[in-house]
Amino acid sequence: MIKVENLIDLLKKNKSDFFSGVPDSVLKVLSSSLKDNNKHIIATNEGSAVSIGIGQYLSTKKIPVIYMQNSGLSNALNPLISIAHKKVYSIPLILIIGWRGSPLVKDEPQHNVKGKITKNLLKLLGIKYTILRSEIDLKKFDKQIKFARKNKNIVACLVEKGILQKKVKIKKKKDFYNLDKELFLKTLLQNISKKTKIISSTGYNSRELMYLRKKYQIKNGKDFYMVGGMGHTSSVALGYSLTSKDKIICIDGDGSFLMHLGSIKSAGTFANKNYKYILLNNNTHDSVGGQNTYANKINFEKLSKSFGFKKFYSIRNEKNLARSIKNFLSSNKLSFLEVKITNSKIKNLPRPKDLIKIKNQFMI
Repeated sequence: MIKVENLIDLLKKNKSDFFSGVPDSVLKVLSSSLKDNNKHIIATNEGSAVSIGIGQYLSTKKIPVIYMQNSGLSNALNPLISIAHKKVYSIPLILIIGWRGSPLVKDEPQHNVKGKITKNLLKLLGIKYTILRSEIDLKKFDKQIKFARKNKNIVACLVEKGILQKKVKIKKKKDFYNLDKELFLKTLLQNISKKTKIISSTGYNSRELMYLRKKYQIKNGKDFYMVGGMGHTSSVALGYSLTSKDKIICIDGDGSFLMHLGSIKSAGTFANKNYKYILLNNNTHDSVGGQNTYANKINFEKLSKSFGFKKFYSIRNEKNLARSIKNFLSSNKLSFLEVKITNSKIKNLPRPKDLIKIKNQFMI
């Protein structure tokens, strides 16, 4: 195990005091330690984090620190290869990568696939890396950082679950809004038709949906759980809706919404009226540590209508909840619903297991 304070001190001794990244459950100890740092930017996606770091280097000549989950490494490939690479602009970066699906850690299928090829991806990119498992590994990483500064290279470290430790226990972030999330999802499921299809975003949204169906024995409609592909839920739902007569509900989170915001514009431009978009906005990256998304500062009515949605609905409390949901679902125009909800209150949420079965049942 490694004290997160020692990792941060190592970076600062190498004059790397600027951080940007996308919250990750493996690295939540790191991001929570940076919450009061005025040189820390939470990015909407990993490519943006790398790009912000590149801009910082051009301004300060200091190597920036970019953190991400290994699933997000794919999002970062474009700026890593086409801007920062040694054979392009040769811009040094320090990547801290949460290694989900490491061969030594039991994980979910989608993480195992990416975890198995993570080291090979870094080798293919020509990025030297250190696997951090103990304080001794920090010394090796320190040498690589110095190598990066001297040779204007990108270097990385891989961090497995439970490796980073913090003296003070991380406090669960307080709710920004008041409407109970379980109550909303249960009421939604109880008011959809039998033929309705739901595509829900990765993280707690899909896991809660699956859990609540079983808890309340609700069989209306069918679900497709996005166990990965954060930010792509709206696009999968769009693709399905174009050639289906079913009512298709996209359940998204604020972090996912922001990650690939352009996808919502595509939905607003091309979706048919059977496409129903629900944004569950709790203003946090709930499943990876509760970091702020700053979504509370967005006027979603103006934004959704400028993207092409014809109707906007908003739910923020229990008052007339079922009626408000029915009004949204019965609209014969392309509709966007923002629901201001609490963080998840359900402990030990199960994860989707038989993914092929889930896919096949959804497609019937």
